[in-house]
Amino acid sequence: MPEALASRAILFAVPFLVWGLWWTWARRTGRPMGSTPWPWLFAAGAALVGISLMAGAIFHTDNRGEVYVPAETTASGQVTKGHFEHPAAKHP
Repeated sequence: MPEALASRAILFAVPFLVWGLWWTWARRTGRPMGSTPWPWLFAAGAALVGISLMAGAIFHTDNRGEVYVPAETTASGQVTKGHFEHPAAKHP
């Protein structure tokens, strides 16, 4: 969960970083600067986050029909991760 939030925060920050790099380059080369386009930067960041959420929903693997095996603690004290398994085939 923290990884997903961090990746979405980075995606949201990309337009601001690109604009900051352009602003720095423009000032060094003496180009005229306008005001900061805050609404456009927020909209672009929100669009990137929205696209990433849609892509995650489209390309996420489907686990319907699988059985969830919860995390367990072994005798040595290590914890095994929870995971999905295909159900065993029933033999007549």
